[in-house]
Amino acid sequence: MFIVAATDSVSIAPRWERAAEEETRPLGEAPAADVGDALQRMTVLDGGIRLFTGRAALMGNALTVDVRSGDNLAIHRALDEARPGDVLVVNGHGDLTRALIGGLIGEIMVNAGVAGAVVDGAVRDVQALTEMGLAVYARAITPAGPFKHGPGAIGAPVAVGGVVVAAGDVLVGDADGVVVVPRERVREVVAAVGGIAEREEALRRRILAARPEPAATAR
Repeated sequence: MFIVAATDSVSIAPRWERAAEEETRPLGEAPAADVGDALQRMTVLDGGIRLFTGRAALMGNALTVDVRSGDNLAIHRALDEARPGDVLVVNGHGDLTRALIGGLIGEIMVNAGVAGAVVDGAVRDVQALTEMGLAVYARAITPAGPFKHGPGAIGAPVAVGGVVVAAGDVLVGDADGVVVVPRERVREVVAAVGGIAEREEALRRRILAARPEPAATAR
């Protein structure tokens, strides 16, 4: 059941559960590629969702928002529901003509303790967002601002980068891209990621050991 705010036609889901910080902390220390491998590479956002700010580390619980193309009213409303450590996850329907997040929303995100955003659409003011310490992923940058008419939905499952994200899922991102960890699989993925890192390190040592010694230089 959703509650509809009569003033702006934005529907808001009832409270959803978030993964506890002590559970998710190891995911923030792992490469996104390893996290994706632990999930059989099934919940990795497509390569069109790229990092546009200088901070190349993102981890937090999904605060999902569905908007009309080019309209960010629901994003403003969603930040009233934000908790520290959340990540805005916005289905902007791939629209590249209007930026859904910019410097002003970035200031609100910082005040709310939001770690960053993943937007299937466009953003702007990326230098300012970088200076704020936010990790922002999107499909494009444009200086064109958004409309603010609605409607929208907060807390509902959304499709972003070809992956369905539910409120409370965990987002892990770095310079390579973003992976979604379903909330009910966090413990499983944390356990698997450590093994993946150990196997890769063992393989790396074997590769280095097999590297031929440089030829001696004749005098």
